[in-house]
Amino acid sequence: MKRKITLLPPNFLFIYLITALALHSFFPIKDIVGSYHFLGILFIVFGLVINLWADSLFKKNKTTVKPDNTPSKLIINGPFRFSRHPMYLGFVLLLLGVAIILGSISSFVVPGIMFLTLEWKFIPLEEKNMEKCFGKKYLEYKNQVRRWL
Repeated sequence: MKRKITLLPPNFLFIYLITALALHSFFPIKDIVGSYHFLGILFIVFGLVINLWADSLFKKNKTTVKPDNTPSKLIINGPFRFSRHPMYLGFVLLLLGVAIILGSISSFVVPGIMFLTLEWKFIPLEEKNMEKCFGKKYLEYKNQVRRWL
């Protein structure tokens, strides 16, 4: 029986974004970024660009973006040339950008939690699914491109 995921990665992104804001509001531990808050905007923009670019390739190739669905095509161009999971990379960069803007230590915990959620909950399922669907072609791709960067 196929394992269904009830909360998808974008749901976790939203939950963790709210968590970062709450942690910053209720536990604003020392400002660690100083006057470099504007760098957070760069991380947010870069994260969004990577995410939207990868999403557009899924749509263009008419394959699923959902981690528990069976993909119809293996996408290895665009941001997939430097990351096997560019959308997840985009999520983590976006949360890191928010943490930089907020500047409190407590908010920097959240990108790490998102990273671990993706590493433990979604990536193993996706990579197993990709290997099952695309076999040797996916294994070759996996050997050439790193998981994150």
